[in-house]
Amino acid sequence: MKKLIFTLAAFAVMTTACTTKQQTTGISLDNLDTTAVPQNDFYQFACGGWMEKNPLTPEYSRFGSFDKLGLQNLEQVNGLIQEIAAKKHQQGSIEQKIGDVYNLAMDTARREGEGIAPVEATLKEIASIDRREDLSRILGAAMDFQLWAMYVDADAMNSSMNILNEYQAGFSLGEKEYYLDTDEQTTAIRNAYVAYVEKMFGLFGFENAAEKAQTILRMETRLAKAAYSNVELRDPQRNYNKMSVAELQELVPQVDWKVYFEALGVELDSLSVGQIPHLQEAGKMLADEPLEDLKTLFAWQVIEGASSYLTNEIYMTSFDFYGKVLSGTEEPRPLWKRAVGIVNGTLGEAVGQMYVKKYFPEENKERMLALVHNLQKALGIRIENLTWMSDETKAKAIEKLNAITIKIGYPDEWRDYSKLEINPEDTYYANLQRAAKFEQDYSLSFLGKPVDKKKWYMTPQTVNAYYNPSSNEICFPAGILQYPFFDMEADDAFNYGAIGVVIGHEMTHGFDDQGCQFDKDGNMVNWWTAEDKAAFDTRTKVMEEAFNKIEVAPGVHANGAFTLGENIADHGGLQVAYLAFTLNEEAKTEKDRLQTRDGFTPAQRFFLAYANVWAGNIRPEEILNRTKSDPHSLGRWRVNGALPQINAWYEAWNVTEESPMYVKPEERVSIW
Repeated sequence: MKKLIFTLAAFAVMTTACTTKQQTTGISLDNLDTTAVPQNDFYQFACGGWMEKNPLTPEYSRFGSFDKLGLQNLEQVNGLIQEIAAKKHQQGSIEQKIGDVYNLAMDTARREGEGIAPVEATLKEIASIDRREDLSRILGAAMDFQLWAMYVDADAMNSSMNILNEYQAGFSLGEKEYYLDTDEQTTAIRNAYVAYVEKMFGLFGFENAAEKAQTILRMETRLAKAAYSNVELRDPQRNYNKMSVAELQELVPQVDWKVYFEALGVELDSLSVGQIPHLQEAGKMLADEPLEDLKTLFAWQVIEGASSYLTNEIYMTSFDFYGKVLSGTEEPRPLWKRAVGIVNGTLGEAVGQMYVKKYFPEENKERMLALVHNLQKALGIRIENLTWMSDETKAKAIEKLNAITIKIGYPDEWRDYSKLEINPEDTYYANLQRAAKFEQDYSLSFLGKPVDKKKWYMTPQTVNAYYNPSSNEICFPAGILQYPFFDMEADDAFNYGAIGVVIGHEMTHGFDDQGCQFDKDGNMVNWWTAEDKAAFDTRTKVMEEAFNKIEVAPGVHANGAFTLGENIADHGGLQVAYLAFTLNEEAKTEKDRLQTRDGFTPAQRFFLAYANVWAGNIRPEEILNRTKSDPHSLGRWRVNGALPQINAWYEAWNVTEESPMYVKPEERVSIW
């Protein structure tokens, strides 16, 4: 993750966006486990039936509501792509590119015949490096290997303009803890990683594979030690270090940065360095590591990057480690799913344009927009009613809230893929390399230019949503605007509990511990009084400590600091969506709000809908993996960890002090 994006006023009477047609509750009663007591384990009560109906199949390490809807979208997209791939199209047309990428991905026989030939030229180029002085140019020109990454994004201090950003890279396991922790489980993973590296080097014909594997572990560990932890990466101030190229040259003198940027193909006066200690360590490695060891690391990165696009033996060797060892997955995804994923990753908006044309009704967008505006009003009300915030800071918060840009469904302007060359005569790997270069050129093309406010950072078919602090925008792709998140046939209790909380979640990201550091225009500017910020930090600390107490596996606790932003967003989403729901006509006219449908009151259905969003099964290995790597809390705890902090949940479900989920009122989180 390089770009900082977060994935899930006046008092006024809010009118419902419902149609006059009698609507359903949206609640699937067979999702429930009625043998469970909701006051004791709400997640099991709300989701136990779903979990039983949707057991993990061998290809999944986790399967939840997001994944189930994602699978439906994948099948729909596959149908669109297969229809295109079955026909011949004019060379250079978007249909030709989509069809040929898909057919190349499906052609395993051809890849078996090619073996490792597609990467041999690159590996030979690495082997031929004989001068340390050439490394600056080589690293600038290379896409296949790197010790750090470069990307273009809005300048955090001048959000209207794009700047080049540097970010730590170079260690395959991603999380530094995998290299440094000494517990039994992490040590076993590290040993399995070394065995995996050794086997892969052998498959690519390298001698002394065992020695090379130890070299990789040593060098990646060196980079990991200097890298920021996931908690440190959450600090926007710490990860923004704007400097001139001359200052960068002084900071990391081992690299000739003028030569590097020329090879990268950019001209610039300044950039932002993300993680200074890591970049400095990478520079020292270029100077003091044996050249042969550096070449071994570069070769490994090429091998890793190509492993999914060559022979089945190579692919399965990679899967055996990343799938089985790290996540507990028993089998890889079927080939067609991998092929659709590649097409989505290569030509995502082109596929998205076809997807929304067939599967996204415009009326969904209209109702969604009404929901968003109602959530904005509700958050404004909650801000105005805060007792711990001064009027001065409240005014700035309302100003930021009202300035949020809303994106729903799909972009107003579609991306141009005319410069992307897909040639079916070339290898699968060569085409994907060109696609990667196309993406790099696309990113770099924005350097030094005004930020494109119309740009989307997710494709329309994606089952997700995001908040972008640099543009102060929330985005809800068409892919997520379906059941169980959004249902045009369901009543407001359901839609506010499901997609309403998602909307509130993304809005609250603008006011979580990271988002609150950016103003209405997306600039990293302090708009808080010192007293208000101190009060905010005190309240968020309660959230952090509450999640630190959660034991996700025997002897393993959640990381409250790492998941703080997402937990704040869940909390805010619940509070804001529930208020928005109670101000709607449907909630106001139900007699004393106690009239039941399907056996539940509107308030109860709100919380059931929310819980069903996080229904899912997960393997023990994946619990440990995500606790290290995912800033979102596990699904069970986005319910059982979040709801005990919400007063309305206690009222709706008559939760008393006898409940094991009970939290004393004075100890509950209270932020937004």
